[in-house]
Amino acid sequence: MMLICDINRYMKLRVFLAVAACKCSRFAIRLLGRGGTDFPGRIALKICPNLLGELAKNVTTLIVTGTNGKTTTSRMIEQSWQDAGISFFANKSGANLLSGVTAEFAVHSTFFGRCRYTHALIESDEAAFKAISTFVDAKAIVVTNVFRDQLDRYGEVTHTLENIQIGISHSPNAVVCLNADDSLCTSLADGLENTVIFYGVDTPIYDSRVKELSDAPYCIHCKAEYEYQYITYGHLGYYHCPNCGYSRPICDVSVCKVLVSNDTKSSVIFRTEGEQYAAEIALPGGYNIYNACACMAAGKAIGLAADKTAASLSSFSCGFGRMEKFKIHDQDVRMILIKNPAGCNQVLNFLTELKEPFVFVACLNDRAQDGKDVSWIWDVDFERLTQMDSLLSRIYVSGVRAEDLALRFKYAGFPEDRLHIEKDYHALMEQATSHKLPVFVMPTYTAMLDLRGTISKAYGYKQFWE
Repeated sequence: MMLICDINRYMKLRVFLAVAACKCSRFAIRLLGRGGTDFPGRIALKICPNLLGELAKNVTTLIVTGTNGKTTTSRMIEQSWQDAGISFFANKSGANLLSGVTAEFAVHSTFFGRCRYTHALIESDEAAFKAISTFVDAKAIVVTNVFRDQLDRYGEVTHTLENIQIGISHSPNAVVCLNADDSLCTSLADGLENTVIFYGVDTPIYDSRVKELSDAPYCIHCKAEYEYQYITYGHLGYYHCPNCGYSRPICDVSVCKVLVSNDTKSSVIFRTEGEQYAAEIALPGGYNIYNACACMAAGKAIGLAADKTAASLSSFSCGFGRMEKFKIHDQDVRMILIKNPAGCNQVLNFLTELKEPFVFVACLNDRAQDGKDVSWIWDVDFERLTQMDSLLSRIYVSGVRAEDLALRFKYAGFPEDRLHIEKDYHALMEQATSHKLPVFVMPTYTAMLDLRGTISKAYGYKQFWE
């Protein structure tokens, strides 16, 4: 008995020291004007490797994971929780690895390890999900999609799928929300004893789409080629295997009609449990229709009223760099993060539907968080932009691998006199906004952080962690 008491006191001491170290280091880093989203968690885990498990006890946690759309989906869910009056915190700074998630739990807990909130909304990197789920007993899990992404880090899509599958296996008490239109994502339901909620889009989104390479053209069970009633984008859509019969499941939550999709918003009709709910999504782009549908599924998973969740979609604020809008020299500048061919092609789908002239900026880095291999830019249908003629006023390229992007655009058929390389981010924004036209910026992750930092300092916007 004495030994058990000593062990408990020892664990409480380690938790106290780890939380204190995390809070203090985070405070110091923020004083220096840095983000401090990951390093404090690494310090804390050195002191108490099981810290996340201790802090997450008795906290109702929803985890969002997948390749694309995690941050935006999380921000949509966050708005619905805020409107519902739920006491929660979220890792909105993008700290989605084990160390970052641990840090978020620590700074939102007392020094003695008691969380100050009843709920936690956690965005999880798909590779880190299996580790995070070891310590967090999630009430609900939302999987957005599975696409080819950063081959040097994640490997092929089957490896990403396996990581997510392991994470779900660590979460026997979770309601699992799966994208029914993604044949890879849907396969995660095979053999699951968890309650599963399927969500999807029951109708095509775009009148015409850019050319895309499918990341999953063949049946995951028998390897026969899928047939589609329609494709929304990438390998997503109403798929069916003519050989073994594997097909898109019936959706519990779906978008049954797209009423409006323009450069500022989308208006849709959701269907769930036989009822329909009109919603206005405060972001443009077909991929954000999927993110909104995932939010509706998440609401269903934790018992929120569907009409209330749908209403929240019109008022949420987008995550940093995800369709984020700035005003620079009276010009609208919209930043749209990209990281793989599927996501990039969806941005192009959005841009090619614009009706007014604009300036396009693309920034490519090859740091660890972006992926060292940038050959994926050759799988993107940049040729589609050449068809926009006078609507596409100027193209600027920037970032560590700006020359690679310039070469890609040259091979896509862009005239050299309309293509400009500018690696200084402040000069880039000055030049791009000088044409008195809307500017759309498409950066990879670390380029987005650097560019956003420049915008914050030069034009008076908040830093991403604020």
